[in-house]
Amino acid sequence: MLNFVAVDVETVNTDRASICQIGIAVFKDGKLADEWVSLINPEDHFSHWNIKVHGITESHVKDSPKFSIVADRINSYFKDNIVISHGNFDLDSLSKAFLKCNVKFQFGSWLDTTQVARRAWSQFATKGYGLENLAGEIGYKFEHHDALADAKAAGVVLVEATRITNISLDEWPKRVARRIDLNASSVAVDTVREINQAGELLGEVIVFTRSIIMTRSQAKDAAARLGCSIGKNVTKKTTLLVVVIVGGPDIHKLETKDKSGKHRHAEKNIAEGQPIPILKESDFISMAADRTWIK
Repeated sequence: MLNFVAVDVETVNTDRASICQIGIAVFKDGKLADEWVSLINPEDHFSHWNIKVHGITESHVKDSPKFSIVADRINSYFKDNIVISHGNFDLDSLSKAFLKCNVKFQFGSWLDTTQVARRAWSQFATKGYGLENLAGEIGYKFEHHDALADAKAAGVVLVEATRITNISLDEWPKRVARRIDLNASSVAVDTVREINQAGELLGEVIVFTRSIIMTRSQAKDAAARLGCSIGKNVTKKTTLLVVVIVGGPDIHKLETKDKSGKHRHAEKNIAEGQPIPILKESDFISMAADRTWIK
């Protein structure tokens, strides 16, 4: 039985708990059976970089419920069910949002459809497995960066991956836990580190402004284990930037003069249309720790 719940969230700044929209799509026997979407008032600063991605502004959510108000409804969809999302961002965001409002986060199990896609389509094993690209491959059209549309698209990707591989939904968690056979050795990073070809962020190119909690070497080791290539500077190939703030405001409150050259360069590229998520060092460490190697 191909029964699962797909979810996607949008946030307003680098704090992953700052959810401003959630979309949930319920699939029964591989067909869309129910859906729910809601704007959420995160009571937080709206970064113009995030607005540029999803188009949601403070005025859109001023009369919307806070996350704590919808938390029980979200759990009602997730409890005892297989929940899917495209990437680990949504799970991380929801975990942080539930923790922030002191409500227990409940779900049966979680499946990352990026990991499914990398095993279902050989051409996407190491790169190109973004939701928009996959949807194009299977001929599915949707409005990217709308939470409900993204949730539906992730569900359609899983249904199609199951169809072309004949791997059942119950089998996918075991399959994604196994290493992808690329018939090739790992790729060297920095001429010293090797990229983990089974890493959840394989294909990403990460740049660090600096590192305080972790040493530079630890940060690079963590990135390589997640599957990231490590860039020295922000370029058109950069897909993630990790920023460290010491004794100052949050990232989204920094004055331009207080940002590093890499940070300013990334924002310039974002303004020109290059999607570069900007993470705090603590968020990167959390991502790493969730993978059991620090993280």
